[in-house]
Amino acid sequence: MNILNKSSKHSIIIGSGFAGIATALRLKSLGHKVTLIERLDQVGGRARSFKQGDYKHDAGPTVITAPFLFRELFELFDENLDDYLEFVHLDPYYRFYFSETDEHFNYHASVEDTLTEIRRFSNNDAKGYLSLLDASKEVYDIGFKKLAHRPFNKLFLMMSQIPALIKLKCYRTVWKMVGAYLKHPLIRKAFSIHPLLVGGNPFTTTSIYALIHYLERKWGVFFCMGGTSKLVSELENLMVRQNINILKNADVIQINHNKKQVKSIELSSGEMIDADNIVFAGDPEVCYTELLNELPPSNLPFLKPKYSMGLYVLYFGTKKTYDKVAHHTIWMGKEYESLLSDIFDKKILNNDFSLYLHRPTATDKSFAPDGCDSFYVLCPVPNLQGSVNWDEQGEILAKKIINALEETILPNLSEVTEDVFWMTPIDFKNDYRSMHGSGFSIEPTLTQSAWFRYHNKHKMIENLYFAGAGTHPGAGLPGVISSAKVVEELITGIEVKSVNPRC
Repeated sequence: MNILNKSSKHSIIIGSGFAGIATALRLKSLGHKVTLIERLDQVGGRARSFKQGDYKHDAGPTVITAPFLFRELFELFDENLDDYLEFVHLDPYYRFYFSETDEHFNYHASVEDTLTEIRRFSNNDAKGYLSLLDASKEVYDIGFKKLAHRPFNKLFLMMSQIPALIKLKCYRTVWKMVGAYLKHPLIRKAFSIHPLLVGGNPFTTTSIYALIHYLERKWGVFFCMGGTSKLVSELENLMVRQNINILKNADVIQINHNKKQVKSIELSSGEMIDADNIVFAGDPEVCYTELLNELPPSNLPFLKPKYSMGLYVLYFGTKKTYDKVAHHTIWMGKEYESLLSDIFDKKILNNDFSLYLHRPTATDKSFAPDGCDSFYVLCPVPNLQGSVNWDEQGEILAKKIINALEETILPNLSEVTEDVFWMTPIDFKNDYRSMHGSGFSIEPTLTQSAWFRYHNKHKMIENLYFAGAGTHPGAGLPGVISSAKVVEELITGIEVKSVNPRC
């Protein structure tokens, strides 16, 4: 076990998503007494699971990259992840379906296989793709390897990276960066969707997030057998083995402090729990406005924070299997830039939509009865800053999505679906305390990244920290897990080194 600065300090982690779990384990490895608090009845936050009829569903994150970050959490306690979990390397990573042309494109694990697919659309883009991959690697070498796990709570740290960011042209958007290398309209769409995986609009997200593409290429895209629910379960078991105190159905309503130090937290039950450190692993603005009763800080006072899109997630089972449907499918609607503008800027529902389909039964049959499939369909929608009536639109959108899938890649779908249910941005707000019901906290724009993002430490309260999607380095499984490393470095003053990745 790697124990540094061993102490008997009591650290409270608020929120048991992947960021909260990773932070709890890292602080426990330092010798802290750790209490993890979750307002729902199961650990995992947005990575919780549902059981509906005979079907199992992961509620949230289903795409796993850089699984060595999970391996590190077990190795903190001299345990081996492989004794508990099996990660399966997927191929293709994603299958794109373009509804406007009724064509598909497989984004393969092999570069050569991907190039073969690209050539079906454009020979020139096959060459451009290799150049895009090189450019993405350059961003990855700075953005992920050097900066993702380091604190950005001081301006000079940001200033020191400006020459490198300018050299990499990170003032460009992802769409413009991709467009510099790929010209075919469908291939450009396919390789510009990565910001949507972390809550960003490709037309406004800084090209720093193009590193996601190389991250996938370097480490692969994986599925954890049993789903993220199995991953969460084994991480919970690890916490229990390490005597981390886990409180479920416990809602924090206030953080008590004297303006310099936190003293305790208060639960809705009236219980008070003393703390030496508190880490809030949820939307930072919620912590500031609801638990501290203060205005959230603004690193650029003339700009209001911009929040990511909302998410509508449709879950259902089918009384047959769709064996030709990949594990991950990106179903692209006819509109793209105008659709994203409606979602992010105008905050209205467009008649068109694009979808992400998760079919875990393509890899793991345990999600459904024999001869059946389990599906989750994620649809980007406006967050609650818009005025969508989700009491009405929830059912309407479900029917539209099922009809669109039935007419394209899932024939006869309406005849075989069962145990249908959905989540809207209202559920994200109520269940996850998500600001404006957003799916990924604040947007990953240039002026909301690194130092401009919510800092991982409160400016005045010296023992209050932040982890998760809304703070540095950002949303997504690599991001939120890395935010726990940032918190560890802030608490110890020692840079957190990675183990030698292997998967």
